Amino acid sequence: MPEVRLVEVSKRFRRIKAIDDLNLEIRNAEYLCVLGPTGSGKTTLLRLIAGLLQPDEGEIVMDGRRVNDLPAEERDVAYMPQQYALFPHMTVLDNVTFGPLSRGRDPAESLRAALDVLKLVRLDERADAFPNELSGGMQQRVALARGLASGAKLMLLDEPLAALDARLRVELRYRLKSMVKSMGLTALHVTHDQREAMIVADRIVVLRTGRCEQVGTPFHVYQRPDNLFVANFVGDTNFLEGTVSKIDSTGAFVELRGGLNVRVQETSFLADERVVLTIRQESTSVKAHGWEGINALPGAIQAIRFLGDSLRIEIRLANGDEVGARVPLARAETYPRVNEKVVVSFKPPDVSVYSTPLRGLAKEIEVI
Repeated sequence: MPEVRLVEVSKRFRRIKAIDDLNLEIRNAEYLCVLGPTGSGKTTLLRLIAGLLQPDEGEIVMDGRRVNDLPAEERDVAYMPQQYALFPHMTVLDNVTFGPLSRGRDPAESLRAALDVLKLVRLDERADAFPNELSGGMQQRVALARGLASGAKLMLLDEPLAALDARLRVELRYRLKSMVKSMGLTALHVTHDQREAMIVADRIVVLRTGRCEQVGTPFHVYQRPDNLFVANFVGDTNFLEGTVSKIDSTGAFVELRGGLNVRVQETSFLADERVVLTIRQESTSVKAHGWEGINALPGAIQAIRFLGDSLRIEIRLANGDEVGARVPLARAETYPRVNEKVVVSFKPPDVSVYSTPLRGLAKEIEVI
């Protein structure tokens, strides 16, 4: 099984540094997901590992062997690009069997593997169809099946489920990981879908402008972001800026603009230090006007978004700051109304504290 290491790898396209001194390890039999905004270097990373691009600096190592100059066809890699790249003159079955046959596998074994993965992606009944007879989502599933059947030990998947309808995407994300694991493969899966990454990944890599912002399990990336960018990019987060006003043995108070005060458990910051507080929207409660308690911040509802099983309530606090709360319908005592006065609250353990960035909060969390 392959183990892949990138050591201080950089890749430039003219003046743009798509990958910037990146260090990354992909472990044997690991399902690693890469998250990041458009232009963060996700596809470039896949193409470097596949051998379709060569790094300008650094080393790519597979199973202890430096492969910078090794041609793509000599790497034990199956790369599934966003464009599918199916052979238009071949049937679905021929497209899927091409990989194992080109690697010298037994024809009967190749056929059996192809039929198995076509059943996985629910296209076994279209085995005799040609790519131009299929929808975009079906073509994407053929490309996915071709990679799984190829016999390669490393799967490089660039948005493999993006063109599928919502129900099929949910079903295949579970089945895809299950099959990768059962076949003993290693997978590097690029996706823009945070929920998809949380569900399928053993670990998640968050990329920004070619640099790794955080690597960790889905739990750690979501619950313990390393920085404000990750806190903003992964999940729905409220940001409040303030100054540490008081510290005691159990926590601290942070004064927001307008004289509002927030209690936090963090004690590592100094009095008078400027900080940014983050609170996940699902950890933010909306109480009736006049409610009193810890972290009771008065405000008024600006908008209500119906999300099916929950409501997203947007509130402008009395000091002008804006926050959001995601409230399950089962917990909504009454249906809120726009302009209704309310109290926003959250528990001190649910508040994370970061130093105020020198370039400002907006610049620090922007995704473009």
